Amino acid sequence: MIELIIENAMNDLLRNIPSVTELLDSPAIKDLLISTPNGLVVEATRTSLDELRSDILAHNVDNINQAELIQIITSKVNLAYSTSLQSCINATGIILHTGLGRAPLAVEAVQAMAVIGQTYSSVEIDLDTGKRSQRVAAVEQKLTRLFGGEAAAVVNNNAGATMLTLAALSSGKETVVSRGELVEIGGSFRMPDVMKMSQAVLCEVGTTNKTRAADYEDAIGENTAILMKVHSSNYQITGFSQAAPIDDLIEVASRHEHVCVVDDIGSGALYDYAEFGIKDEPRPAQSLKAGVDVVLFSGDKLFGGPQCGIILGTKSAISKISKHPMMRALRLDKTILAALNATLDLYLSPDPTKRVPVLQLVSEPIERLQTRAVDLAHKLNQHPYVMAEAAEDVTYLGGGSVPNQKIKTWVVSIQHENLSHDRLSEALRTGVNPVLGRIKQDMFRLDLRSVFTCQDKQIATAFEALNNS
Repeated sequence: MIELIIENAMNDLLRNIPSVTELLDSPAIKDLLISTPNGLVVEATRTSLDELRSDILAHNVDNINQAELIQIITSKVNLAYSTSLQSCINATGIILHTGLGRAPLAVEAVQAMAVIGQTYSSVEIDLDTGKRSQRVAAVEQKLTRLFGGEAAAVVNNNAGATMLTLAALSSGKETVVSRGELVEIGGSFRMPDVMKMSQAVLCEVGTTNKTRAADYEDAIGENTAILMKVHSSNYQITGFSQAAPIDDLIEVASRHEHVCVVDDIGSGALYDYAEFGIKDEPRPAQSLKAGVDVVLFSGDKLFGGPQCGIILGTKSAISKISKHPMMRALRLDKTILAALNATLDLYLSPDPTKRVPVLQLVSEPIERLQTRAVDLAHKLNQHPYVMAEAAEDVTYLGGGSVPNQKIKTWVVSIQHENLSHDRLSEALRTGVNPVLGRIKQDMFRLDLRSVFTCQDKQIATAFEALNNS
């Protein structure tokens, strides 16, 4: 008897399921159809009805709420337009945070991308002659003027630059690398794997902790093409260790006409950042001046431009790299090329530290950070349940650069009466304007070294929204 009652109730619910047409005629869905393709709304409606029918058959539903059903349909439609890519406030203190996109672009770079991206552009046409040109021509002269070198090439990132260079200069031939420099970077990207993909033959020399110039010399044979120096950007070997400097590799290669030197620097610093607490970061200009054949580095690290791999060196080497078939697969699109060009223009201006965002963050005086931290802590303390305190701290550059060098900073340490530090971090991270901080010593901290001054107010607004919710 009970089973019959349950079955009759279930059948009544099934009969009362609204039709697709009925739901599409509801005012809320009609409003949705004004700005949304009909097919997407119909699909969301049918899916929602199928789910409702399944729930009824599984005895998980005892009534049909049409308003709730319309809300479910609306959520499904909105989900189709959602994305995991959002603008965030980086309060972790890590300026070159790979997970947060590394270097933020200058306003001028973003404007240049919009101008070039929304219309046709002379990406591969010489407007003076009307003939086809190379897209690198847009930035080559500026790159060589800033960094040195006889010629330049640009590709989608530094990993691509490394693979292309090896393929063009060492395919089927040996590339000599120290065992202490066979690095792995993010995403399990390993130098030996790059060698294999480029068809270069890896020749390991030295030991993990010690490699001398003589090790490179002893490894050179008729099939040797490259002596390669790889910057160990995200780790450091200390103690009983030795690495052959780039000058020694150049000297060794000078005794062998068929061997060239490639310096894979990684971060691409144009200046000496010692005054900002960043020491001993290799610079492309130094390597080129010393006499390397090719130097490689990222555009979106210390240089502060868009994601790209920049290749500079001798005309002979760059010509081989540029003509390799892989270049077409790795070349920059017009918008990234425009952003790179605009960033180069900023470096050619009188004071790039005031205009390139990464340089702004790195060079922010510690006294200024202290003032901002005290002010922000005071504002946050106006909210109930929040206890905020400004404190001096240290942070790191990130992006695989100088991993052991500390940079002075000021933070706002926060405790919330009702939320653990993990829950507070989650609440701010998933808010309308995501704020990402760091947890240290059981305290949630906002590090202002990686926060632009204009974002301080946005952080206060995020806490206000958190309080209201």
